[in-house]
Amino acid sequence: MRLVLHLLALIRALSADRTRLALENVMLRQQLTVYRRSVKRAKLEDGDRAFWVLMRRLLTNWKEHLVIVKPETVIRWHRQGFRYYWRWKSRSKLGRPTIEPEIIHLIRRMSIENELWGAPRIQAELALLDHDVAVSTVAKYMVKRKDHEPSQSWRTFLANHMARSAACDFFTVPTATFRMLYVYVVLHHDRRTIF
Repeated sequence: MRLVLHLLALIRALSADRTRLALENVMLRQQLTVYRRSVKRAKLEDGDRAFWVLMRRLLTNWKEHLVIVKPETVIRWHRQGFRYYWRWKSRSKLGRPTIEPEIIHLIRRMSIENELWGAPRIQAELALLDHDVAVSTVAKYMVKRKDHEPSQSWRTFLANHMARSAACDFFTVPTATFRMLYVYVVLHHDRRTIF
């Protein structure tokens, strides 16, 4: 019986094309190499995984020659490699482009030497020097001034100017005889008197 099986395998080998046989031979030798390299359990490396993914693409009957891993595992490696490739290929450079330290130094120097200049003016000056920088980037790197006092609050403003402020209103009122009466009212805030 064993002899018949060997004869059938020989007839099959002779009838198959040589490239397919060569690939099958390479696949089997590679598995033997992995077994020789391992002690108890087959330890696959990235090169082994890449080999099996390649064999999956080259041979139609690649599943028949697998001994040490399942075909689903090879398919998972292939999909994972595809995901890694496209993640690497489509990686985006998010955020603002990097700015050179010389330009940062120039922005800080301009903001110190010209205290009245804001970010738009410094950005315009940098554009004249052929530096393409956004206004928001200039504002980010400008030197913040701490020497000016904060402006007064609205309540403080009203308390300081109450004696010199007034409110006014203009409206119309229909009279009993159906005529329109135009009313203009001015109210002095300090004394709450109507003018």
